[in-house]
Amino acid sequence: MKIFFSVICVSLLALLSGCCCMNKSKGSTQLFNGKDLQGWKCVLADSKVKMEDVWSVKDGVIICKGDPIGYLYQDIAYTNFDLVVEYRWAPGAKPGNSGLFSRINGQPRALPRCVETQLKHGSAGDILTLQGMNMSTNQPRSFFIKNHALAGDIAGVNKLEDKEKAPGEWNRVEIQARGSQYTVWMNGQKINEATDIEVTSGPVGLQSEGGEIHFRSVNVIPMP
Repeated sequence: MKIFFSVICVSLLALLSGCCCMNKSKGSTQLFNGKDLQGWKCVLADSKVKMEDVWSVKDGVIICKGDPIGYLYQDIAYTNFDLVVEYRWAPGAKPGNSGLFSRINGQPRALPRCVETQLKHGSAGDILTLQGMNMSTNQPRSFFIKNHALAGDIAGVNKLEDKEKAPGEWNRVEIQARGSQYTVWMNGQKINEATDIEVTSGPVGLQSEGGEIHFRSVNVIPMP
């Protein structure tokens, strides 16, 4: 009986280690109210395009057309946080590219200086820094792209494995930012971790980049 109990305990601990147990504290903030885009702002590559031409709400879901490149954000700065987002690619359409920005800083631009958690189909869960934001490339699965035409110097860490659901199905991505470390879970499975990331404060953002994508939950929990 003792051996059986020990096995159960070890199995339970192993299961819990693969999940992000988000702190459902009073400090959590649901940025999307489920009705409209009140409180949201946007930055787009083409300043002549209106926010409502790219971003809209239907049946409790934020719909992003994906063109032009840019992002939607609320002007609230976070340094350490838990971020939980539910997203899907438009049912029946070819999945494309998008991402979740955080610690956005520097001058406003369509691809800002920030940390990005990649949502691009097939690469969902990669962790990137854009516009020269610091992240060590001396860690497993890391890469570096110099002088990208739109994103400047990019440092990145590729995901461990693909846990994205089939296009059209809802995914739940969870991001934990603690100082210089970021950890990402996709659909309950830990799929990435990156360290030595520049610590600064800035908003979180939903990216528009080349594919219709839907968001139905954007929950942020600030941490000390």
